[in-house]
Amino acid sequence: MKEDYIYFCSPINALVEGIYEEKIPFTDIKKHGDFGLGTFDHLDGEMVMIDGNIYQMTADGKVTQVDENTLTPFSCVTFFKALTEDTLDGVVNHQAFLAWLESLLPSRNIFYAIRVEGHFEHVKVRSVPKTENYKPLVEVAETQPEFEFSNIKGTLAGFYTPSYLSSVSVPGLHLHFISDDFEHGGHLISCRPNGIKVGVQFIHSLKMDLPMSLDYLNCDFKRDTAKDLDKAEK
Repeated sequence: MKEDYIYFCSPINALVEGIYEEKIPFTDIKKHGDFGLGTFDHLDGEMVMIDGNIYQMTADGKVTQVDENTLTPFSCVTFFKALTEDTLDGVVNHQAFLAWLESLLPSRNIFYAIRVEGHFEHVKVRSVPKTENYKPLVEVAETQPEFEFSNIKGTLAGFYTPSYLSSVSVPGLHLHFISDDFEHGGHLISCRPNGIKVGVQFIHSLKMDLPMSLDYLNCDFKRDTAKDLDKAEK
């Protein structure tokens, strides 16, 4: 059994500042996990990793499986092993779904990896457009295209991050969706599940590498990370 930990190849405050090119290959990322989310160099779409497979969901709505030589500026992963499993029957709205999901987390002070599988009456997602360095994430988020799907089966993959670690990752729930046919997906905005099962992994250990790029080393990190993420990610 592998040690339970969540791994970050860089802190998310680098993305918030507009550092989108760290040139970290997924060969390095996969040493630390087979499940997770993130993005790609130049902020080229949303990433989700399921069962060790890496999928890129771009701003034109396309989903592509990418190889391990693809580069990322930010990814967070773990070797997923659910400690608890629960089911939610019937149709519920997004707010009720989030409330139920958070009720499965006994403490707000540790990490959780969360995998949700099943049928969704409706899913709304978005994906970031390819962007050059230095444009703050909150400004990029203003032009993110959104996509909506109805009566679709798929998986939500992501994490819960404690609020006091907002400079490391998106605080609270952060979920990406991918359909069972691997043709649709993106960063979750809202959903209306209708019969799902949820696996939750409790994680109390964190590993993180700090980038050694000149952009990162010279950045003064002036932006309010928590405030910008609340606008860009929620």
